Amino acid sequence: MKSSYIGNVNKEWVFIVNPIAGNGFARSIVPKLEEMIQKHNVDAEIVFTERSGHATELSEQYFKRGFRYIIAVGGDGTFNEMARPLIDKKNVTTGIIPAGTGNDFIQILGFPNRFSDNEWDIFFNRKVIAMDAGSCNGMIFLNGMGLGFDAQVAAENYTEPGKVKRGGKYKYIWHIVKTLLFFKEKRMTVITEAGRHETDCFINTIAIGRRFAGGFYLTPKAIANDGLLDVCMIKKLTLLERFSILLKVPEGKHTTDRRVNYYQTKGINLEFSEVVPFHVDGELNFSSKFEVTVLPAALKIIYNPDGNHFFK
Repeated sequence: MKSSYIGNVNKEWVFIVNPIAGNGFARSIVPKLEEMIQKHNVDAEIVFTERSGHATELSEQYFKRGFRYIIAVGGDGTFNEMARPLIDKKNVTTGIIPAGTGNDFIQILGFPNRFSDNEWDIFFNRKVIAMDAGSCNGMIFLNGMGLGFDAQVAAENYTEPGKVKRGGKYKYIWHIVKTLLFFKEKRMTVITEAGRHETDCFINTIAIGRRFAGGFYLTPKAIANDGLLDVCMIKKLTLLERFSILLKVPEGKHTTDRRVNYYQTKGINLEFSEVVPFHVDGELNFSSKFEVTVLPAALKIIYNPDGNHFFK
């Protein structure tokens, strides 16, 4: 485990860097991170992840050692890994320096995809808020999970388990177009407080945040601290209808379409007759049954109170 030490031995901050995030961008900003740490007189340690799941191990270790600011430097997947052991933990604050490819989660916090000096200053000003998390079959998500079309897009983004294809944000567009052409909907059973019913699943997104796949606002009404999950279910569509609705999603204008069922809930169960792909904050998994619940105020996190955040 590589690390660097800045400040005194009695440290409160650790920055967990995924060096391959953003095709290496996360590693490239470490000198800037060190500069900002010194500028803001923060006692900090910087460590690098070495494999999938390592951010979770490091986060847990540093929490047990008494570090009170545990920060991810990377993309949405890095932050999700790092945050898992900190759910519902007291006396610890999380944060993220966006350095991934899609950087959807950072929108919740009111920060842009990349920090300027102004954002660094705001970050180290340490304005903190408690945000909700979601749980799907016991797996934590901080932005959202998805089944159907968006899960297949996530599946297209992997060459093998745990290995993400290289490329910039335009790779998402290619995966989306290809999946639009060839995806086939599957029947699913939806179980809520109101009862159970069957439907076809083109898109089924369940979210804390609003933005996915680098700029698609599937759940544009989501508030990250309202104690509710936002659900966007889109029924079976013709090819023309798929393109028509997806063109509305970047601006969140799809929710009024008659083929879209958009609502909020504290929990939902879903069942398929076969194993299907699903993503949790973009990470690919497979199952046939899904138990999804909200975890209110589960994580304390640094945000930009003057930015376009998704908090009430």
